[in-house]
Amino acid sequence: MSSLDKIEELQNVIKNDKTNFQARREFAVLLLDNNFPQEALQQFLYLSSIFKDDSAIFYNLGITYEKLKDLNKAEKAYKKAIELAPNEVDAYYNLGLVLTDKKKYDEAVEYFDKVLEFDNNDSNAYFSSGICFLKQGKLDGAKYYFQRTLDINPDDIYAHFYLGNILKEQGESESAREEFIKVLKISPDYSWAYFNLASIAYEEGDLNSAVTNLENTLKFNPKDVDAYKIYAKILTKCKDYEKALSIAQIAVDNCQTEGDLYYILAQIQKTIGNNNDYIKSMNEALKYSNTLSASPKLIKKELDEFVKYNNL
Repeated sequence: MSSLDKIEELQNVIKNDKTNFQARREFAVLLLDNNFPQEALQQFLYLSSIFKDDSAIFYNLGITYEKLKDLNKAEKAYKKAIELAPNEVDAYYNLGLVLTDKKKYDEAVEYFDKVLEFDNNDSNAYFSSGICFLKQGKLDGAKYYFQRTLDINPDDIYAHFYLGNILKEQGESESAREEFIKVLKISPDYSWAYFNLASIAYEEGDLNSAVTNLENTLKFNPKDVDAYKIYAKILTKCKDYEKALSIAQIAVDNCQTEGDLYYILAQIQKTIGNNNDYIKSMNEALKYSNTLSASPKLIKKELDEFVKYNNL
C-alpha cells in the first residue's frame, strides 16, 4: 500500500471513529512525512490538546512548525518536549538548529552541548556548533568543532570544506589546500572546492593550476560568477585576448544579470579595439548596476569619456 493510500485509509478510520487516537497519531505522522505540514499541524494540535504530557506529540509539532517556517512556535514546541522528556536527544538537537536559524548562536551551542552530554561522538552536534561559531566570526572555535567532527566522521565533506575555508582565511594555504583535496576525493563534482583551490593557486601565482581548477569549477557550476572573473583576469594578464573574450562572453550568456561580468567583457573588447561592442557591454553593465563592484557613476564617466574621445 502506498503512503497516500494509507493516508486515505486512516482518514476514513478517523471519520468513523474520532476517538481512535492511535490512528490519528499515525495519520498525523504520515501527513508530515509526505509533506502535508499544514494538515499535519491540525492533527498534532488536536492531539496535544488531549495528551498534554506526551513529549512525542510536541516533538512532532516542533518538526511541523519548522516545515512551516514558524520558528518561534517550533522553539516553544521543542522546549515543551524537552520539559516532558529531558532525555529526548533529538529534541535538543532540533531545538539547536531552530535557534541557529534564529541567530541565537550561543543558546544553540548550549543545546548541541546537551546532545554531546548524551553522546560525545555525535558528529552532527559538533558540526552544528562549528556553524554557530563560524557565523559569529569565531574562527578558532569553529575550527575546533569542525576538526572534532572529522575526528569522528572523516568523510564529512562539509566539515572539510568549512575547515578549508577557515584555514585559507587564516593564511594557512597548504593546510587549506589539503582540506579541499579531501573534499574532492569524497565528492569529485564539488565545484566550490575546485574554486577555492583555484583561488589559492591564483594568489600564489600558479596560473596553470588556477586555470585547471577554474575549468573544473565551471564544468560543474557554469554559473559561478567569481570563477569567470578570475579566469578572464588570468587570460587577459597572459594577453590571450581571444580566449579571454570567449570566456567573458560565455560568462554573460550564463549569468545574464551580473554587471561585473559585462564590465569585464567590455574591458577586453576595449583592449582589442572592438569599440562598438565595448559601448554595448558597458551599457549592459550599467543596466545591472546593483551587481557592480565599481561605482556606477565612475563606470558611466569612463564610458562618456571614451565616447567623447573617440567621437562615437
